[in-house]
This record gives sequence, C-alpha cells and structure tokens, in this order.
Amino acid sequence: MGDFYQNGIITTLHNMSKRPLQEVEAELCAFSKIRPMALVLPSLYSELEGEALENIVQELRLVPYLNQIVIGLDRADKKQYRHALQYFSRLPQFHRVLWNDGPRLRKIDGVLKKLNLAPTEMGKGRNVWYIFGYILATRQAESIALHDCDILTYQRDLLARLIYPVANPNFNYEFCKGFYTRIANGRMHGRVSRLLVTPLIRSLRQVCGPTTYLEYLDSFRYPLAGEFSLRVDVINDIRIPSDWGLEIGVLSEMNRNYANNRLCQVDIADVYDHKHQEMSHEDMQKGLSKMSVDIAKVLFRKLATNGHVLSKEKIRTIKATYFRIALDFVETFSNDAAINGLQFDRHAEEKAVELFAQNIVEAGIYFLQNPMDKPFVPSWSRVVSAVPDIYQQMIEAVEEDFKEFSS
Repeated sequence: MGDFYQNGIITTLHNMSKRPLQEVEAELCAFSKIRPMALVLPSLYSELEGEALENIVQELRLVPYLNQIVIGLDRADKKQYRHALQYFSRLPQFHRVLWNDGPRLRKIDGVLKKLNLAPTEMGKGRNVWYIFGYILATRQAESIALHDCDILTYQRDLLARLIYPVANPNFNYEFCKGFYTRIANGRMHGRVSRLLVTPLIRSLRQVCGPTTYLEYLDSFRYPLAGEFSLRVDVINDIRIPSDWGLEIGVLSEMNRNYANNRLCQVDIADVYDHKHQEMSHEDMQKGLSKMSVDIAKVLFRKLATNGHVLSKEKIRTIKATYFRIALDFVETFSNDAAINGLQFDRHAEEKAVELFAQNIVEAGIYFLQNPMDKPFVPSWSRVVSAVPDIYQQMIEAVEEDFKEFSS
C-alpha cells in the first residue's frame, strides 16, 4: 500500500492510486513529441537464454512512446551477436545492439585505452558507459531510462513510471531513481542494500559527522536499484565507476552536479524479483562479496573528495560502528519479516553482516594503499575533446556490425 511520506532531502514520487497504464502511456506519447525517449539495456549474452529477458522483450514490443532502444551486449562471440540481432529484431522501435566484444568496438576501445580514457574493468559500468556514448552520438533522445535484463517480474508499467519524471516537460527533474520492495518467494531480499549500504551510511554519519552527501544518500529508499532515468545532457559530464559501484557512483555524480530539487525517486513496482547473486564468502572477487568491496571503496573515495581524512584507525572505527548498527538492523528486519509472515534466516543474515564488515576493512585498506587509483571512467565531454570524431566512429562501427550480421 502506497503512502505519501517524504523522507530525507530527495523528492519521493509514490504509487498511491494505481493509475491505469493506458493513461500514463498516453501522456508519455504526448511527451515524446517534445522529449524523445530512449531505453538503455545493458545485457550479458547469457541473459538472452533466460526467461526474464524473453518476457521483457515481449512487454517492450507493446510500448508506444520509445524512439530508440539500445542494447549493450557483453560476453558474446560472432555467432552469439548474430543471434542477438535476430532475438531483438522483434522490437518495433528503432534499436541497435552494441557488440562490445566485436572487433570494431574493440578497436575504438583500444584507441581510448592508449589515451587512458577507456574503462579499465569489464562489467556493467563499462557497458553502460559505452551505451551512453552511443546515445550521445545518435542524438535521437532527450530522456533516457535504464533497467536491467534479469527482472523476472517485469511489466511495462515499470518503464512508464521510471521515465515519466524526466520525460514530463512540466517537471524539472534531471535524474530519477527507481525503488521497489524486494520480496520474493516469501523472503526478504536486497541484502547488500539492507545490510551493507544503509548501515554503512549511518555509521559514516556517526564517525565522520553528518554531511549533506551522507544525508542525501540516506534519502534513497533503494540506492542500489539498477533502474534509473535521466535527461540526455546529464550523461555528457558524469564520471561513473566501471565495477559494482556503478549505482552509488551515479548517485554521487548527481549529487555533485545538480541541486537536490532536480533529483527524485519513484516507486516503480509492487513486486520485483531478479537474478540473485551468491554471497561468495570464500572469494572476494565474486558475487555479493565483490559488490560490497566495490561499493565501500566508492563511498570512501567520495568522502575523501569531500575533505574527510581517512586512516587505518578511522577505518577500524567505521567497521566497528557498522557492525553494531548492522546487527541492530538484522533485529529490525527479523521483526518486520515476522509480522508479515515472511521466512527469515537470522544466521545467514548475521553471516552476511560479518562478511560485509570484513570487506569494509579490505576496501579501506585498498583505498589507503592506492592513492593514485583512477576508478572512474572519464566523462564523454573529455573523450570528445581528446578524440573529436569519436561519436562518428561509434555510429559507423555499430552500423557496420549491424549490416554485416543482420542478414
């Protein structure tokens, strides 16, 4: 059941009336004449073989207001790219598939690497960064939405509500973050957000002192949601991480570049479920363990850029404070689950907190030992200044791939 409470310093747009989808889409069709819209889909090839993306494509076929859909395809060989073109050919909207592992886009990546302008790590952040570059190159959209390709409960009203705040010409929002309840199969999910991000932000506020930045992050109901929308001018200047820190990195850039009244969050789904990552207790380079390290590193870097001095002693204090706050959250979520009749594995939750606490220390040590680390991909405005014809190169590469393999 929706509410109307506004918490924190970011506007929350609720879902209070269950407005008919047809009404929303009719408005979006009218908005599209003023602000053309695009959808960004970062995808692994393996997701083409799953049930989630099949349903997403079927839903997208019915969307009437999109001018452009851009799919970024990772981990695909030539045969798989050809299959991807056939797979997405059902879409009636203008669309293109960026074959990130293909020789043409790899050549562009090589040019940028020589100038230290390319993403240094494979992952969703890198995929999204190249899609943003292509969006800027084609100049077909004013408002852009992004969501993942593994959403098992996808319905197209998710997209409509996600893009509406930045597509409506009567609103002044430059960026909108989606949020939803992470309940599936009678269980509470979203462990990294529940048990790492929120407790860590609260502990940072306690140890480092209250800051506008931490209050800003704490205002988002689901800071790790992979769904957000923005105006096209935003992507020209943002610098994002290429690793699991993408979502926090994007929020940090929006905080740096825009006033809070230009940002909002919107309720986009009553039910949301997607592919669940393993905790990976034994390997810090995989699963939620790697995600937690990457996220903590992003937060430490941002605090440092805001003038906070971090040391080994302060990192240990942050870890200890986090651990106590996170365990209190386990108690809170246990009670919340009980009153709602949900299953709750307290042992697994506390093991997750122990792992996250350890990884906060690891992230802190990495940050302190690598002061010259450059985790953020340069902005596209900088890339264009170094390679003036980069947009034309990207358009030609994507079109040549399409012509060669779509027949």
